[in-house]
Amino acid sequence: MSRFAIGVDLGGTNLRAAAVDSDGRILEKHVSPLRNCDGRDAVIDALCSAVKQLLSSQQTAGDCAGVGVGVPGIIYLETGLLRHSPNLPGWENFPVRDAIEQSLGIPVRLDNDANLAVLGEHWRGAGADVDSLCMITLGTGVGGGLIFNGTIWHGFLGMAGELGHIHVAENNVTCGCGSTGCLETEASATAIVRNVRRAIGQDSAVDSSSVAGHARATSLRDAIAGGESLSARLVHRHAAAGDPLSMEIFQSVGRYLGIAVAGLVNVLNLPLYVIAGGVSEAWDLFSPSLLEELERRSYIFAEGRTRVEKTRLDGAAGLLGAARLAFRH
Repeated sequence: MSRFAIGVDLGGTNLRAAAVDSDGRILEKHVSPLRNCDGRDAVIDALCSAVKQLLSSQQTAGDCAGVGVGVPGIIYLETGLLRHSPNLPGWENFPVRDAIEQSLGIPVRLDNDANLAVLGEHWRGAGADVDSLCMITLGTGVGGGLIFNGTIWHGFLGMAGELGHIHVAENNVTCGCGSTGCLETEASATAIVRNVRRAIGQDSAVDSSSVAGHARATSLRDAIAGGESLSARLVHRHAAAGDPLSMEIFQSVGRYLGIAVAGLVNVLNLPLYVIAGGVSEAWDLFSPSLLEELERRSYIFAEGRTRVEKTRLDGAAGLLGAARLAFRH
């Protein structure tokens, strides 16, 4: 009988779950926003409900190999405790794995969401032809993951891969981690929205050197004034249409990514660095400035054999990695 696994990707704003077969094909997917979930118990209930629905509908697909869950933040893998998550306030020291297992009644494997995204990319994406790679995920926040010789690198305490908290900017924007100037403050979807507000004068309390002083009227400005909800996706749409402010915002994203990736290339010397997450959909807009900055800052990259690519999995990396985790155990 064939086998499948359930992969769950718990983000800062959305919950995604999927039934995945042993060849990495998604059999069924569930996506739901978390904006209506009031507190962590409601989020856990929504997560378990999605898993139960998938288990029920996939009964004829064969045996379930298990459930893998990706959660943003620092996780103690042995205990399944979420130590800290900048994008899940109120979840500090929360026993996530126990809460899910108690509801489902089956064993659950847990890891950082970005770790599972890089695992998925290594299984069925751009990293399928290499033994080692690094991934940076650009979503509500910025995460990261490392594969060394085919295995997730967790580090001494399981806290490796917090690439969103590399210092890249001299700004006064406080990151969710408590520091300032992190990559997350300049290259996340949250940062894109904040920097647009700063640029058009809606948020005078925030200073961002990448867009400060930008005062010219734009179609993005007009769209916001006309009542459209400001989001990274809206900025992307206007940048793709040639709006100057929107294009400048994504050029800034690329520059700061270039600073971060150059440091990683110089330290790690891996063959592949993958950019993933929702913001990566704007790859064509920010990659020129990313690669220009990278070329200038890393002689290793300038040598010509290091690859920096967009994910090939179009948002499915975390789901596939979570399922892969379940299959491996």
